[in-house]
Amino acid sequence: MPFLTMNRSFITTHAFLLFGLAVTSFAAEPAAPAAKKTVRLMTIGNSFSNDATAYLDDLAAADGNVLILKTANVGGSPLKLHWDRADLHDRDPQNKEGTYGNGRGLKEILRDGPHDFVTIQQRSLSSHDVETYRPYAAKLRDYVKQHAPDAELLLHVTWAYRVDDPRFKVAKPAPGEPRTQREMYDGLSQAYRAIAAEMEVRLIPVGDAFMAADADAKWGFRLPADFDPKTAQPPLLPNQAHSLHVGHAWGKTNAGKPTLNMDGHHASSAGRYLGACVWYEVLFQTSCVGNAFVPAGMDAEYAKFLRETAHAAVAKDREK
Repeated sequence: MPFLTMNRSFITTHAFLLFGLAVTSFAAEPAAPAAKKTVRLMTIGNSFSNDATAYLDDLAAADGNVLILKTANVGGSPLKLHWDRADLHDRDPQNKEGTYGNGRGLKEILRDGPHDFVTIQQRSLSSHDVETYRPYAAKLRDYVKQHAPDAELLLHVTWAYRVDDPRFKVAKPAPGEPRTQREMYDGLSQAYRAIAAEMEVRLIPVGDAFMAADADAKWGFRLPADFDPKTAQPPLLPNQAHSLHVGHAWGKTNAGKPTLNMDGHHASSAGRYLGACVWYEVLFQTSCVGNAFVPAGMDAEYAKFLRETAHAAVAKDREK
């Protein structure tokens, strides 16, 4: 066999030895292992969608999975805003009010697939009122089916505000307005489940996990009795251990004066982790209980509790 026609294996194992040269392996490096599962997700929501998916890619990566995420989120947006925006874009593609931050309409983002799942949610302020979902949830379902027919539509069940949120301190709340965290949770839970039954879609029960975690005797958030936000001076803050919400934080006014802010709406790092664990179980069909990812600075035992709470919420929802 002429030398130039020898195959690489022969050169490596024989020819180099015959010529007294050092053996150099030509074998290719082993390919990186393929992801166990890839999920392509699109969210149609607001900041609560951002919160709940903040750690989702980290959870996936810890198990050797991959998340591909596209978003059509607008801060504070209700279902109606997304439907109105889609409808406006269809009628006048040149009108920028019908597009999202990337300059595309909802139709284009949906078509930029494939997507395994598309999620929608109601604005948290309206989440307790089932009538605010109609007819927009159903219209968005049909729109998703038209432009991303292979995707499964899911309802993201958002969470109730923290127990000390200013919403629950109004002296004379409007008719139907929830007066406590529990009332808000009960209202949104009933509303989401009613709409899910009407549309025959599955839920991502983040709100259930939040309520269960807050109600836990050991790990639930408890209001500190010795903190008065009206008289607090910087940098004093209350003990907010295990708060699933951002809570109190010092900021400054435009004039540079210290001001104590309160955000009982949005998720803290713990709340984001809990929410992502729920999403992970639903989307990847994989238990989060043994997942190795823990956000930086979070106590390992508390993280374990949050994973177990998410797992229990998903399991309970499947039984309903």
